[in-house]
Amino acid sequence: MKKNRPGSVTLSTMAAFKWPITALSSILHRMSGVLLFIAVPFALWMLEQSLESQTSYEQLQHLLSGGLAKFIIWLVLAALSYHIIAGIKHLLMDIGIGESLEGGILASRLVIILGVLTAIGLGVWIW
Repeated sequence: MKKNRPGSVTLSTMAAFKWPITALSSILHRMSGVLLFIAVPFALWMLEQSLESQTSYEQLQHLLSGGLAKFIIWLVLAALSYHIIAGIKHLLMDIGIGESLEGGILASRLVIILGVLTAIGLGVWIW
């Protein structure tokens, strides 16, 4: 029996890995999708409150004017924009654009760069 077999992978050992940019882009795409899925009920609740009456609309405006609410809105919008950008990358790959390793790496870099720039722009717009 081999004595030098690798141990189990834990969160602390995962942090030491050098993640490829394509894996990082894919993981962020999945995480943004999960965040958007979680945000849908809250977005629907806010839509309901905004349409219910003038008073509920004003209460919602007051609730959303706080710093924490603005941060959450920024987070959801940043996740949405990243998810859209990464989704466009996947659509382009589905039609044969960027299927090579070099193309995938370049596309992943572009997705992350555009996602960061969009998140910065959304932050400036919200605050």
